Amino acid sequence: MLCLPTPLFLSLATFTLPFSWFPIRLISNTLATMCSSNCFEESPISLLERCKSMYQLKQIHSHIVKIGLSSDPLFQNRVIAFCCAHQSGDMAYARQVFDTIPHPTAFIWNTMIKGYSRINRPENGVSMYLLMLANSIKPDRFTFPFLLKGFTSHMASQHGKVLLNHAVKHGFDSNLFVQKAFIHMFSLCGLVDLALKVFYMGDDWEVVTWNIMLSGYNRVKQFKKSKKLFIEMEKRGVSPNSVTLVLMLSAFSKLKDLDGGKNIFKYMKEGIVEPNLILENALIDMFASCGEMDAAQGVFDNMKARDVISWTSIVTGFANVGQINLARKYFDQMPERDYVSWTAMIDGYLRMNRFIEVLSLFREMQISNVKPDEFTMVSILTACAHLGALELGEWVKTYIDKKSIKNDTFVGNALIDMYFKCGNVGKAKTVFKEMRQKDKFTWTGMIVGLAINGHGEEALAMFSSMIEASVTPDEITYIGVLCACTHAGMVEKGKSFFTAMTMQHGIKPNVTHYGCMVDLLGRAGHLEEAIEVIVNMPIKPNSIVWGSLLGACRVHKNVHLAEMAAKQILELEPENGAVYVLLCNIYAACERWENLRQVRKMMMERGIKKTPGCSLMELNGNVYEFVAGDQSHPQSKDIYAKLENMMQDLIKAGYSPDTSEVFLDLGEEDKETALYRHSEKLAIAYALISSGPGVTIRIVKNLRMCVDCHHMAKLVSEAYNRELIIRDKTRFHHFRHGSCSCNNFW
Repeated sequence: MLCLPTPLFLSLATFTLPFSWFPIRLISNTLATMCSSNCFEESPISLLERCKSMYQLKQIHSHIVKIGLSSDPLFQNRVIAFCCAHQSGDMAYARQVFDTIPHPTAFIWNTMIKGYSRINRPENGVSMYLLMLANSIKPDRFTFPFLLKGFTSHMASQHGKVLLNHAVKHGFDSNLFVQKAFIHMFSLCGLVDLALKVFYMGDDWEVVTWNIMLSGYNRVKQFKKSKKLFIEMEKRGVSPNSVTLVLMLSAFSKLKDLDGGKNIFKYMKEGIVEPNLILENALIDMFASCGEMDAAQGVFDNMKARDVISWTSIVTGFANVGQINLARKYFDQMPERDYVSWTAMIDGYLRMNRFIEVLSLFREMQISNVKPDEFTMVSILTACAHLGALELGEWVKTYIDKKSIKNDTFVGNALIDMYFKCGNVGKAKTVFKEMRQKDKFTWTGMIVGLAINGHGEEALAMFSSMIEASVTPDEITYIGVLCACTHAGMVEKGKSFFTAMTMQHGIKPNVTHYGCMVDLLGRAGHLEEAIEVIVNMPIKPNSIVWGSLLGACRVHKNVHLAEMAAKQILELEPENGAVYVLLCNIYAACERWENLRQVRKMMMERGIKKTPGCSLMELNGNVYEFVAGDQSHPQSKDIYAKLENMMQDLIKAGYSPDTSEVFLDLGEEDKETALYRHSEKLAIAYALISSGPGVTIRIVKNLRMCVDCHHMAKLVSEAYNRELIIRDKTRFHHFRHGSCSCNNFW
C-alpha cells in the first residue's frame, strides 16, 4: 500500500464564520453586484454559476448556511468543484466542505484529487486517494488520470509502480484513458521503461502517444532506444508528424547518425510532412552535429524564415568542425543574438585554444547587455585558466555572485581549475571548502591541482578524504595521485597506488598512467627500472611515455638512454621539434659537441624549427604576450633597459649565465645575449616596471623553462622580494626567497 500520511485539516467551522459576523451591508453589496434585487429568490446553484472569486463564493455559502440549505448535495458539489477547478480556488476551503459530506460520491473524490493536482500538491492527492480506498470507494477511469497529472519524479518513483498495480487490480489496465495517463506520467518523470511497459499493454496508439514515448527517451538521453522505437513505429505504419521528426532529428543529432537523419529528411523532401521553422532548425542541427556543413548550409540558405536558433545552429556547426573564422562571419551577420549564440561562439574559440579571443568576445557580450549563464561563465573561467589570467578570473567570480548567476558544481569546478592553473592554491582550497555539492571531478581537480603545484602530501591527503567521503576515483584521479607522488619523490607510495588502482578500484592502467610511473621512477634516478616499466607495458608506449624518460635522462645526464628515448619518439613523431631541442640540451650539458652539431644538422635538413618561446602575463586585467627576442611591445625600450639593470643587480647577487642549453653556433657572449632575450625574462622585466612592490608575478610559458631562466627567477624572487609563479609546459614553479617548489627538478 501507499504509505503517505493523510494530512489533517481543520473543520469547516474553523474557516467559515457565522453569517451574523459579517456586516450586513457588506453582504448585501456583494450579492447586489451579482444579481438583481430578487437574487435571494434565485436558487443557490444559479448564484454559484455566476460566482467569480472565492470572496463571492464565501458570501454565498454563508448565506446558504444561514437559510439552512448548505447540505444540498448538488450545492456542495458545485462549491467543491469551484474551489478545485477555478484559478482562484482554495483547496483548504474545498476540504472543509468535503469533510461535512457524510458519503461523498466517487465524482467528489475525483474532483478533490484533481484539485490537488491543479495546485501541484500530488502528495495530498495520494492521501485523498488512500482515504477514498479506506472508505470503500472504488476508483473509476477518471481517478488515476487526475491523480497522476501533478506527479513529480520523486512521487513517480515512490508511488508509480504501486498505483499501476492498483489500476490493474481494478481492471483499468486495458483502459486507453488510464494507460495514457500512466505513459505520460512515467515518461515525464524519467521512468521511461515503465512507460514502455504500459505502452505495450495497449495497441494501435496514435502518433501523439508515440511522440510521448520518443520524448521520454530523449529526455533521459537514451537516444538509441528512441531510434529503436521509431523504427518500430515505421514498421507498424504509423505516420509521423512534425513533432515526431523534430524528436528523431534531435536523437540522431546526439547519436551523430547521419543515415538516420537523412531518413527523416526524406519525409520532408517527399512532402509527407510539411517543413516548418522548428523542423528546419532541427535538421540544421543534425547535419551540423554530423559534420555535414554543406548540407546544413544548404538547408539554412533555403529557409524562408530564420530565427536566432537557426543562426546559432549554423555558427555552432562551423565552430565544431574547426572553421572558426566562417563561424565568426555568420555570427557577425546575426540580426539578433541571445546568450546561447554568444556562448556557442565563445566555445568555438575555446576549442581552438584562442583564449584571448574568448575574453575579447566576452567583453563584447557585456557591452551588448546580454546576460551570460553558468555555461558561459565556465567557458570564460577555462580561458582564464589557460592564460593564467588570475585577475580576470577573480573578476568573473565576483561577476557570478553580483549577477546571481547559477553557481553550481560545474562553475565551482571551473573556479578550482582556474585558481590552480593560475598558481593560487589557497583560493582553490577556499572554493572547495565553500562548495555545497562536490562530485568526483571536484575531488579530482583538487588532487591534480595540488599535485602540479608541488603540494604532493596535501594531494594524497585529499585523495584519502575522497575515499572516506565514499566518492569513487576514476582514471583521471589516479593520474593526479601518481603526479603527486612524482613531484614529492615518493617512489614506493607511487608504486603502491599504481597497484591499488587495479586491485581496489578495478581501473585498468592506460598509457598515461604508465607515463606517470616512468616519470616517477626517472625523476628519482631509477632509470633502469623506468625502462623495465616501458618494456613490460601491455600497450604500445607513446611519445609521452618516452618523453618522460627523455626528461629524466636530461636531469641525470644519461646520454645512452636519452638517445634511445629520442629515437623512439622521432619514429612516432618525426616532426617533434621539442625532442631535437631536448636532445641537444643533453648533449650540451654533457659537452658532447659533435653529437650536438649532428642533431642541429639533422634539424636543418629536415626543416625542423625550434618552437619560439612565448610567455603570457596578465596585468591590470590585460593579457600581454612576450616572444623570445621580440621588440614589438609599446614599452619595448623600457623593458630591455629594465632587463639590463635587472641582470646587473643579479650578477651582484651571484648570477652567472648558464649557456649549457644554448646550442646555437654562436660565441659565448652571443649565447648570453640570446639567454637574456628569453620570453619569461622579458615578462619578468615588464612586471617589475609595471606592478607595485610585493605583487606576485604570474607567467605562463609554452615551453619548458631553461636552466638559466630557472636560476635567474630564483634570484629575482630573493633580490626583489617578489613571489614568481611560472607555469611551463611540464609543471608549476613557485619561486620564493631564492628557492623553487620543484626542488630544481623539472
